[in-house]
Formats: sequence, C-alpha cells, structure tokens
Amino acid sequence: MKRFADLSEQEILALAITNEEEDGRIYRGFAEGLRAQFPASAKVFEEMAEEEANHRSMLFDLYRQKFGEYLPLIRRQDVRGFLRRDPIWLMPELRLPDVRKCAESMEFEAARFYRRSAELARDASVRKLLDELADAEDQHEHLAQKLGEQILTRSARDAEDETARRIFVLQYVQPGLAGLMDGSVSTLAPLFAAAFATHHTWETFLVGMAASVGAGISMGFAEALSDDGSLTGRGTPWVRGTICGAMTTLGGLGHTLPYLIPDFHIATAVAIAVVAIELAAISWIRTRFMDTPFLRAAFQVIVGGVLVFVAGILIGNS
Repeated sequence: MKRFADLSEQEILALAITNEEEDGRIYRGFAEGLRAQFPASAKVFEEMAEEEANHRSMLFDLYRQKFGEYLPLIRRQDVRGFLRRDPIWLMPELRLPDVRKCAESMEFEAARFYRRSAELARDASVRKLLDELADAEDQHEHLAQKLGEQILTRSARDAEDETARRIFVLQYVQPGLAGLMDGSVSTLAPLFAAAFATHHTWETFLVGMAASVGAGISMGFAEALSDDGSLTGRGTPWVRGTICGAMTTLGGLGHTLPYLIPDFHIATAVAIAVVAIELAAISWIRTRFMDTPFLRAAFQVIVGGVLVFVAGILIGNS
C-alpha cells in the first residue's frame, strides 16, 4: 500500500476516477436491492449513480488532457487511509437504514478525499475540479438534501418506513414473540409439576433448565426449517431460528432462575411474579407490533398461562 501523501497528481486523478466508478456501481447495487420494497429510495440511488458517472466523465476528460489515454488501475485498497467496504453481493440482505448510513459515509469520505487531494494538487485546473467535486459531494452527503425532496416525498418516505416496519416485524418480532410465548407458557407445566411434586428448589431448577434449553433448541430448529424466507420475506432461516430459540430459552429461564433461592415458598412466589411479568410483556409486544388490543392480548395470554400453570400444579400434587 502507498501513502496518500506520496501520490502524484496523475495517481490522484486515476484513483478518483476509479472511486467514482466503484461508488456508482455500489449505488446501482443499492438501487437494485431496494427496488422491490423501497422504489422511492431506489430512485434516489439511481440518480446518485448518474451523478457519480458524471463526476467520472469530468475527471477522465481532465485526465486525458493532462496525461493522455493510459489510465493506471489504482484502487482504494492500494492506498492507506480508506475505509474497508463489504461487497454488496455478499450481503444477505439490504436494510434501508444501513444503506442510508453507508451512503452518507461514502459521500463524507469522498468529499474529504477531494478536499485533501485539492490541497496536494499543484496544477490549478486539477485543484479547481477537485474543489468542485468536494462541494458536490458535500451537497448530497445527506440523501434527502439534494434528491430526497423531489423523490423521497413525505408520503413516499412514510410508505417506505411502514414497509421497513413490516419487514422488522416479520423477520425479528414474530419469531422472537413466538419463542417468548412458547418458553414462558410451555415450560410452566413441567416446572411447577416438579416444584409441587418434590418441594425441592434445586431439583425444580434442574427441570426448568432442561425444559427451557430443550424447548429453545426445538423451537429454533422448527423456526429455521419452516421456510427459507425467499418467498415470505421473513429473512434468513438461521437468524429467525436463533432469535426464536434464544427467546424461547429466555422465556423459560425467567421463572426457572428463582428456584436458585433455597426457600421453596419464596422461590415459588418469585417465580409466579416473574410469570406475571412475562405475560404482561408478551401482551405489550403483541399490542405494540401486532396491532392487537392490549386487553384482548392480555386475556388470551393469561388464559393460556393459567391453564398450563394449573395443569402443572395438578400433576405435581397427584
């Protein structure tokens, strides 16, 4: 790698041309990845790619005047100081907030590169063009500034935000909620059956741990194998499975951990209180993300929890 300060004017212009071409292809990649679900943002990135193409043409015209037709291949990874960027084609999915942040970072880095290059340039025409490009990059560092007002209107942004919310619910909230409900409810019966059958907190804790971990593994695999997400838009299987399995285990551990308390009656009282908190949290999540009225969600969850709780007590006392 070569230090930026050691680059010649020819090498700086060659690097700038390569950067503009690469940035333009990145923006077109963003546009293609977002087109189906976020068409307005895709249009913004198409326009930004066109701007990068115009910048490249301006740079190449000046390069030809100064140095001829031969253009050495100098890339970011050949010069110290540039940020490393992950290839778009290796990304499993494009999330709109991450793409916007990445684009803003790219524009900031490009503007800084042009300003630093202008300081090193000795030729007046080269320095003038680099300053102009720095100003251009500054103007659309924030996407909404230059193109968003015309393309990303308030209604378009609201529609895309709603689409992003639905994707978040599908890929993260739903598998997490399914796991939390299963872990919080299904482990009640074995836990309290063991508690009232043995009246020993340590044995009850072991049963609860086994039930929680077993349920987490089972639910994780079940969610991951349910579909690959290609048609449903529910995201990658391993992410959904991990979220579902982890939340299932967490839901069971919530009312299992109190049985580390040596006193049986205190441990059971704390476990029941934790169950109430878990059921309230599930009801709130369903209200917040699934548009279910809180009272209806609470009633459905509490009825299920009470039935399983009573079943565990009856089995433990039999």
